[in-house]
Amino acid sequence: MPCKTVIGGLFLLAFSLGVTVLARAAGPQGAPAQAPLVIGVLPEQDLFEQLRRYRPLADILSRRVGRGIELKVLPRYGNIVGSFQQGKLDGAFFGSFTYVLSQQKLGLRVLARPESPDGTSTYHGLLVVRADSGIRGPADMRGGVFAFVDQATTAGYLFPLAYFKEHGVVDYPTHFRETYFAGTHEGVVADVLDRKADAGALKNTVFRRFVSANPEAAQELEILAWSPPVPENALAVRADLDPALTDRLRNALLLLHEDEEGVAVLRRFGAARFIPTTDDDYAAVSAYAKTAGLDLATYDYINR
Repeated sequence: MPCKTVIGGLFLLAFSLGVTVLARAAGPQGAPAQAPLVIGVLPEQDLFEQLRRYRPLADILSRRVGRGIELKVLPRYGNIVGSFQQGKLDGAFFGSFTYVLSQQKLGLRVLARPESPDGTSTYHGLLVVRADSGIRGPADMRGGVFAFVDQATTAGYLFPLAYFKEHGVVDYPTHFRETYFAGTHEGVVADVLDRKADAGALKNTVFRRFVSANPEAAQELEILAWSPPVPENALAVRADLDPALTDRLRNALLLLHEDEEGVAVLRRFGAARFIPTTDDDYAAVSAYAKTAGLDLATYDYINR
């Protein structure tokens, strides 16, 4: 077997299990080596795309806080709680629902989230269908196929669950011929476009990136419904992380937009700056979970 084929296969296997990549560390010369911080990244889109997006940010944070940073791109949303419980993560860029779930189970300190160039620091859940599907509401979806993202996502599960209940669909598994979890937001929109699913739920920021890269998709897809806004993915760390290191991380994020190197990294990340974030910013997510009938303290987020 050619060497390139073997290497490629091993690389793909690593990504299927979750991949860890070391950002360039920058500690004082001669100082004793410290274990790198391990920061989790959720699989919103293709794992390679997530790595390309977050790697420059991890590199600059590593240099500015003086500590190596490993990015661990997780294969599934639910892995984030388990990884913290097993001591494998020091922090993560949490989606709004995964943060609320993890805060309930673990206790975390949320630091900052990105603000986009248009001034928004929140996202919406979307329900999307093909424009030629004839679907205008839940009644038209009866007997069809619906694609969720993951049971630990706001846009890809919590929002459609609440939407169905608000429109009289109390037991969604019996309403559809088939439902499944695509694993990524990008996978949902691709499946609807390719007619694998009749409808699906995902976050608007990933939808926007997808149609920007695939302009024909904007004409072929239709947005059926929007959720209320919820906080964009924020960096949170374990509560027992060294307070001085936590402060350096927060400050490094909040000051990125103040110099040319930081602005260049933010531009590649798709942000104008990072802004302070607190638990109060997630009140809408907790309220939305209540509307959907979920008890976050006992919620089983493992996909079936």
